[in-house]
Amino acid sequence: MEIPNHMAPMLISAVRDGLLYQDQLLKSETLRNRADYEEHILQLSQFLEFLKEEYKSIEQEAGIPLENLL
Repeated sequence: MEIPNHMAPMLISAVRDGLLYQDQLLKSETLRNRADYEEHILQLSQFLEFLKEEYKSIEQEAGIPLENLL
């Protein structure tokens, strides 16, 4: 799958927001099976790091510096 360069900033923001949400959810006292959420957070973190590396190669075409997205 190829993501158009102009949509890449939204993808990074969405994954980052998802990671922040899951992190806050993990701090909630209502969770029953924390291991599932911890695994999901780990996978989201790895995915975000992958996206950041890929984004660096298209940062100029996307028009938004990576540090502004994070």
